[in-house]
Formats: sequence, structure tokens, C-alpha cells
Amino acid sequence: MKTTVRTPRIPGKGRLARTAAATVALCILGGVGTAYAYWASTGAGSGSATNGTLQTVTVDALVPGDTLQTSLVPGGTADVILRAYNPNPHAVTIYGFTLNGPVTADAAHPGCVITGVTFTPPPAPLAPAVTIQANTSLQLTLGNAATMSSASVSACQGATFNVPVTLEVRK
Repeated sequence: MKTTVRTPRIPGKGRLARTAAATVALCILGGVGTAYAYWASTGAGSGSATNGTLQTVTVDALVPGDTLQTSLVPGGTADVILRAYNPNPHAVTIYGFTLNGPVTADAAHPGCVITGVTFTPPPAPLAPAVTIQANTSLQLTLGNAATMSSASVSACQGATFNVPVTLEVRK
């Protein structure tokens, strides 16, 4: 006689494994689909912006109340003093200076035709940076930026020199 032993069947054991496998597969496919949608999606639309116009920062020579601290003599150097006014509604930073024409003597010294004066601006960009706040002016002293050669004529004694400069500013 042959005897068969049956092991009792546990209900749902195979179903639990299939459900777990199906859940894992759905999670993986869902993640892949989400990643694909994220990287493959495109959009369309429009935008706009306006750009204001930077107003010219003006430069003046000595104004009442500004005083020179050094005098220019043949073979020597002196400071160049100027005042910059920022009419913009935002602050600007001075980037640098350049000479913008010949150096001339004041009207009280008409015989000073050969001034011998040169302008050496500080290197750009200025360090430390100089900022002019909105709607304000600032006195600037450029140390030893003017040099007078010994070729200057005697008629230049006591003259005040006009050093035309261009000021480069950036927002």
C-alpha cells in the first residue's frame, strides 16, 4: 500500500508573492514614467521686462567749499579733485577715469600755453570700489594724479589747471 502525505496548503501564500511583485513593478514603472515626464516635458509662454536708461553722471571741477590740499610745481605731482553727481534713482560704482582733452590753465593765466601738466588716472577698476548713492554728489580726490614737467612756462605760476576727465560708472 502506498501512503501519500499531504502538506496542508496555506491559503494566499502564492497570492501574497504575486501581489508584492506586482506592487514593486508598479512602483518602478511609476518612477520611470515620472522621471521621463519630468525630463521630456516642454512648455510655452511669454515674458517681458523693461530696462531703464542710465542717466549721465556729471563731473565738475572744484565747487564752492572744495579746497585743494596740494599745489602743483614743476617736476612735482599734485592731487586732482573733482565732484561727481549721480542723477540716477539707484547707486552707481565708479569703474575708472580717462583724460578727455588737453589740460589747460585758468583764464587768469593766458600766457600759460605750455602747461606741461599731464594726468595719470588710477588703474581701473578702482580699488577699493567707490559708490555714489542715488541722487547725490561725491567729492573725489585722485592722489598725485597730476604731474607738471619742468617744460612748463613761467606764466603758469599760480594757475589752476582744468583737467578734463571722463568718468566710467557701472550699476
